Amino acid sequence: MRIAYLCSSLSLGGLELNQLKNATWMKNRGHHVYVLGVKDSPFYEQAKTLGLKILEVRRHRKYYDFLGALALNALVKKHNIEKMFVRDTRDISIMATLKCLRRTKITTAYFMEMQLGVKKTNFLHTLRFSFLDFWFCPLPYLVDQVKSWTHVNPAKISLVPSGIDTQGLEKIPASEARKHLQLESGVFYFGLIGRFDLQKGQLLLLEAITHAKRSDFKVVFLGEPTKNENNGVHEQMLTFIEKNHLTERVEIRPFMKDVGIFYCAINCLVMATKAETFGMVSLEAIAHGIPVIGSHLGGTPDLLHNEQFGRCFQSMNAHDLALKLDAMVGENFQINPEEKDAFIGQFDQEKVCIAIENTLNP
Repeated sequence: MRIAYLCSSLSLGGLELNQLKNATWMKNRGHHVYVLGVKDSPFYEQAKTLGLKILEVRRHRKYYDFLGALALNALVKKHNIEKMFVRDTRDISIMATLKCLRRTKITTAYFMEMQLGVKKTNFLHTLRFSFLDFWFCPLPYLVDQVKSWTHVNPAKISLVPSGIDTQGLEKIPASEARKHLQLESGVFYFGLIGRFDLQKGQLLLLEAITHAKRSDFKVVFLGEPTKNENNGVHEQMLTFIEKNHLTERVEIRPFMKDVGIFYCAINCLVMATKAETFGMVSLEAIAHGIPVIGSHLGGTPDLLHNEQFGRCFQSMNAHDLALKLDAMVGENFQINPEEKDAFIGQFDQEKVCIAIENTLNP
């Protein structure tokens, strides 16, 4: 297949990285892969670093960018592209216009990374979505949501999870991982990964510590402020830590390339966001055998598999999160390795790629 991975985003977060990961995997499987990105954007530069074939596109408008669609059509025609994949909702409109122009000459697929905030059943959404040939959902609850909240033809909707490179997982001893991160041995650590942002829940977790009855655990944050942004969250975190005398119980470490070291160093991952659509970080933690505490909303309950791999707390409720922190330490929660391997196997990158290939070319 000749596949184009379009992404007009100017960021480099989970959505963009998933687009690049899938592009890399499909390239390694022998497909002709092109990455379409905005020049000098973090996404564009990362694609270059990965050695992917890059085609430059301008930053199009989210809706009704007909001139942008004509330029995209010329690019697609020049490189004889057969399939186009997008993950960012801002790219759906221009891809729909491209489909209108090329008709059967191109196959369009949307990989859902964000849950629907509201119903999308009005005329314009229905028209736009009608130009999608495939709508891939990573979890069952999203399949149900799309069927209930849109008029997308159910035959176009498929359950295909975001993949994980299970072969590339390298687990090192906790003692070694903690030395690398300069964390104490013999201490129960909760960890939270993410840029310092209100949506990531660092402040919620800090508040939960003050409500917890137990004091025999510590928290380590892996992250840093968003580049070129000053939302004040980092400063609020530091102020809260000092005001509540948590200096000895909270550690902050900068982002690191090998996140696996972080998973190996902690006892439990906390996802304190309001609702994760999928939660790749949760999946990676489980793959490393680390339990997760996450919101009862969104995709986390599906990933925790009836709480086989962790516990859910009432979203945005610091008191309930505190109860789950206490319980996790008290019960010394352990993940069953066989159950974990069977569950994670569903998300193996090779199986995901095969599912995409079989769906597009039955």
